Amino acid sequence: MMTLYFIRHAESEANKKNILASQMDYPLSKKGMEDARHIAEKFSVDNRVDKIISSPLIRAVQTAQPFSDIFNVDIKTNSNLLEQHLGRFSGMTYQDVESEPHYEHDKTKRWNWEPEGGGESYRMISDRLKIFFDSLDHEGNDKNILVVSHAVTLRIIRALLENTIPKYPVVLAKNGEVWKTEFQGLLNAHVIQSFHYI
Repeated sequence: MMTLYFIRHAESEANKKNILASQMDYPLSKKGMEDARHIAEKFSVDNRVDKIISSPLIRAVQTAQPFSDIFNVDIKTNSNLLEQHLGRFSGMTYQDVESEPHYEHDKTKRWNWEPEGGGESYRMISDRLKIFFDSLDHEGNDKNILVVSHAVTLRIIRALLENTIPKYPVVLAKNGEVWKTEFQGLLNAHVIQSFHYI
């Protein structure tokens, strides 16, 4: 059976400054770079990786790099793993959006909410993630695949894996949090284990 590992990128400069990074290309902070290396080293003690698939955003690729170095596996990027596009709210701080009447403050009501300025609803993220999961069909069943992505994207990934869509978890994965599941295809309710190496 295919084993999937998911990791939210380590601390970025946007995280450090409480900025809604959206699909803007913020790099990891110095702490994030150190944490990514530490997580990869701890992870490698008990796990192996045959393939790495990452969001193309630099904070995700930088998180994937230590895993690539340790396991000697190239990083493949997939745009379906990008973070939510927040339209005109991209780059604002959390404090900025507090006073924005058109920002959906209720985390439970974002399934159909499309942020102004070309943003994505959670439904739209779910649609592109289904394409990503469909792309795994050609991978070998004995593969161990590491997927590097982002907070909101992982929120929807978890809902897809636990087969709760259109409901999704309100709590986000922490920076550097790792999930593991034995992938059985969508429409099955997967058991997800969480690991914290920092």
